[in-house]
Amino acid sequence: MMPTQPSVLSPRYSDLLEKLPNEPRTWLITGVAGFIGCNLLETLLKLDQRVVGLDNFATGHRHNLEQIRAAVTPAQWARLQFIEGDIRNLDDCRRAMTWTGAGTQSSALATQHSVDFVLHQAALGSVPRSLEDPITTNGANIDGFLNMLVAARDAKVARFVYAASSSTYGDHPGLPKVEDRIGKPLSPYAVTKLVNEQYAEVFARAYGFRTIGLRYFNIFGAHQDPEGAYAAVVPKWTSAMIHNEPVYINGDGETSRDFCYIANTVQANLLAATAEHPDAANQVYNVAVGDRTTLNDLFEAIRATLEPRFPHLKGFKPVYRDFRAGDVRHSLADIGKARTLLGYAPSHRIREGLVEAMDWYVNDLSGRGGR
Repeated sequence: MMPTQPSVLSPRYSDLLEKLPNEPRTWLITGVAGFIGCNLLETLLKLDQRVVGLDNFATGHRHNLEQIRAAVTPAQWARLQFIEGDIRNLDDCRRAMTWTGAGTQSSALATQHSVDFVLHQAALGSVPRSLEDPITTNGANIDGFLNMLVAARDAKVARFVYAASSSTYGDHPGLPKVEDRIGKPLSPYAVTKLVNEQYAEVFARAYGFRTIGLRYFNIFGAHQDPEGAYAAVVPKWTSAMIHNEPVYINGDGETSRDFCYIANTVQANLLAATAEHPDAANQVYNVAVGDRTTLNDLFEAIRATLEPRFPHLKGFKPVYRDFRAGDVRHSLADIGKARTLLGYAPSHRIREGLVEAMDWYVNDLSGRGGR
């Protein structure tokens, strides 16, 4: 169920990584201080791209940006123009559509560039959060999304790539999940993500605007926040194990997910933005690995990866509790469409992702102390 050998890096992605430094483009990342946004930022800056970053720090963190700053060169960092703003404000969205070279002293860089590609990651995630506060979730995920579409359309952006969600499959029982077969939404969050796809389709039909939606499946990796009630399972469990705190599993632990390492997600975003296949645009794609992992298997994989550094984890057991409202029982993606039209091939399976992310998790979480 959990292969230990990574896939071969996508030939198209390898070519793109070689090409971009010689042909710098201008990218807008919304939610740039969040988990996925800051990973995209690091990759693009290391490829010498110009980046506009937009965030209101509702769920993102300034320390994420500081960690990216430490990971790139001063010249690369100078290519980021950061705007503290909110996607629910149309003026902020419009302002983010132009890179002005702010923050750099280089006259070669300090010229205006219109945004070529939007990578729209800003949203209020979490099924439980949406069940508790559907109005705020709607405001960010639908009103904010529409603002971004309008601003990007008016700025004549070449491609608008947005974070969709596997929650869109709702109660459809089929496995693996195929893009054109969805069920009824099971949460307000899932409704917002379905509406995003519908708005994107309408903008394609009505305005000829080119969009691509990426249905993320359980992304994990560096810079993912373990704190709070809505923390994702991998960093939350990792933090609990490091600090010898209880790990709670909702249900019997046989619920399964297609866990996807962040490097695969970055790859999918860059490939979607630059896809040249004539049928690639105005589509949605699964972003996953195509493997199904139970929560019990995930628990053991994290525990086994951490045990050499934390001997107290020998024999460590989870605590089981009731199933969580709004959750689907099983999730597994068919990634054939992304392979064919985008050239996507996951570079990391779950075990490789955990091993690669663990240094960051341990360094970051050990310094936090108990929660």
